[in-house]
Amino acid sequence: MTAPFKRLAIYCGSATPADPVYIETARMVGATLANRGIGVVYGGGRLGLMGAVADAALEAGGEVIGIIPEGLVRAEVAHHGCSELHVVPGMHARKQLFTDLADGFVVLPGGVGTMDELWEAVSWSQLGYHTDPVGLFNVNGFYDQLIAFNRHMIDIGFIRPQHANILIVDDALDGLLDKMASYQPHQSIFSMTADDL
Repeated sequence: MTAPFKRLAIYCGSATPADPVYIETARMVGATLANRGIGVVYGGGRLGLMGAVADAALEAGGEVIGIIPEGLVRAEVAHHGCSELHVVPGMHARKQLFTDLADGFVVLPGGVGTMDELWEAVSWSQLGYHTDPVGLFNVNGFYDQLIAFNRHMIDIGFIRPQHANILIVDDALDGLLDKMASYQPHQSIFSMTADDL
């Protein structure tokens, strides 16, 4: 059976939390994608969840494409064992290349950088810069409050009904990937008229 995705962008933290469930899950994600023939596009780091995803995918024989800003290479956190390592000038170029190289996004637990990547993927989807699925892997209930806040934004009216299902959520990887594979792109803001907005 052909994998529904050629490559997925994986957004996650570069930290290593005390609870081992996060690193274990990151390794499981990397290995699972490699075993399904799905390439990993990620932030190019060797630390934390990022490094765990990459290492597990590489160990399973998968393709791993890292994208890292110059400043982080100089800080010696780049993963030089990737199938490909793209060094870019900064974060804007990094996120554009994620979007160009992948045909979907999977967000694991992380911090501020991961939140920046998540919301930019959702925002670009709303606008129409891409039509790829954005999946939120709610590991160990990590994103419960964010999911509730996203629902609050929908209920209040800051997220339009047409965009309420952009963020795809599951607490199991198989379920998340299945939902992402069946995602139907919504009406983008670029295709709307003033009356729609």
